Amino acid sequence: MKIKDIKTFVVANPSIHRGGPYWVFVRVTTDTGIKGYGEIYGVPFHPKALVAMVDDMFERHFVGANPFNIERHFRHVYSAGFSQRPDPTVMGIFSGIEIALWDIIGKALDKPVYDLLGGKVQDRLRSYTYLNAPIDAASNQMVYDNADAAAERALEYVEQGFTALKFDPARPYTAFDPRQLSMETLEFAEHYTARIREAVGHRCDILIGTHGELTPAGAIRLAKRLEKSDPLWFEEPTPPDYISGTARVAANTSIPVSTGERLCTKYEFAELLRQDAAAILQPNLGRVGGILEAKKIASMAEAFHAQIAPHLFCGPIVGAANIQVSACSPNFLIMEGIEQWGGFHAEILKSPIRWENGHVIVPDAPGIGVELDEDVAEAHPYTGARLQLRMGDEPAEIRKEARK
Repeated sequence: MKIKDIKTFVVANPSIHRGGPYWVFVRVTTDTGIKGYGEIYGVPFHPKALVAMVDDMFERHFVGANPFNIERHFRHVYSAGFSQRPDPTVMGIFSGIEIALWDIIGKALDKPVYDLLGGKVQDRLRSYTYLNAPIDAASNQMVYDNADAAAERALEYVEQGFTALKFDPARPYTAFDPRQLSMETLEFAEHYTARIREAVGHRCDILIGTHGELTPAGAIRLAKRLEKSDPLWFEEPTPPDYISGTARVAANTSIPVSTGERLCTKYEFAELLRQDAAAILQPNLGRVGGILEAKKIASMAEAFHAQIAPHLFCGPIVGAANIQVSACSPNFLIMEGIEQWGGFHAEILKSPIRWENGHVIVPDAPGIGVELDEDVAEAHPYTGARLQLRMGDEPAEIRKEARK
C-alpha cells in the first residue's frame, strides 16, 4: 500500500466563538482506496498560501511512500530545508497529514489507533468547555465582561453535567504582551473568579485561562489573588518562548501550571519537564506533530509524574485524535471540547463524537474513529481574510479604552 494523493478542505465555521473562523482538514488517499482524515491547527498564513504549502510538503515527502512509516516521515519533514528545529507551520501541516496516516493505518488493520499505541486504559474521558460566548444571541457583550452573567452560565454548564469549566479572567491578550496587569484588571479577575467559584461550589473545577499575556512577576501577582478559589490550573501564564519564566511562576503558586497549546514537538515539551515548569501538558495534536509525537510527549510526562490535557480550539478531527491518544495514556487528566461536541462540530462528521455526563465516550471504530462529511465541508468554504487565530494588534490598555 502506498500513499497516493491529498485534498485540503478549508471550512468556514458558522460560530467563531466555538472553534475559530475556519478549520483546515486534509484527506489522504492510498493506492488501495483507503481514505484518512487529519486536521491542521493554527498555521499563521491565509488558507490560499496554506493549501500550496500542504501540496508542496505532500509531494516532496509522502507521494508513493508507505503510510506505516510514521517515524521516517517525521524525520524527513523535521529535517527539510536543513532546519531540524520546532516550527509551528511545518509541524502544523505535518500534524494534519500524520493524523490522516494513522487513520489509514487503523482502517487498514481494522483497529482503533489507541489499540496500536498500547491499548485503551479508559473507556470515557472527562472533558471541559470554555465560558466563551456572547451573553445571549442578541448581545455583543461577552460573558468575560460580566461576572454575574459568567456565574449564571457556569451553573448552566454544571447542570448539563460538566465537572470543569475554563475562562479567561484577565483579558485581553495582544501582540504587545507580556505585561503587568493594572490594579483594575487584577481586582476584576479576583472578583470574577470568586463569583464563579461561589456559583458552582465544589461541584466543578475551575480552570484559569491566560494566553501568555503576563510577565512572570505579573503572573505570580495574579495567581496569589486567585489561589483562594482553588483552580485546577493556571494556563500558559507567560509567553511560550520563556519556559524558565513559566517555571518561576510554577515555583511561586499553589495553583498547578498548565501549558503547551503553542508548543510543538517532543523537544519543546521536554524542556518544560526538565525545568519543572508545568504539572499539566496541553498539546494540540493539529500542531504538536501529530498522534505519535503526542503519545511520546504523554510518555515523557508520565516519567515526570505530569499529566496531559489535550487542547482544542478548532475542529473535531483534532478532537478525535485527542481522544485516541488520551484513551491509551495512563496520565490523562481531562480534555478540552467545545461544549457537548454538538452544533457544527457534529454536523461536519458523519457520526458525531459522543458526550455523556461530562465525558467523551471512547469510540471503537477503526482509525481515529470519525469520518469527515465531505459534502458538508464543501458546502461551507471559507472566503474570509482573517487567520484562524489572532492576537490583539494594539496594547491592552488601548484596546480597553476603545471598548468603552
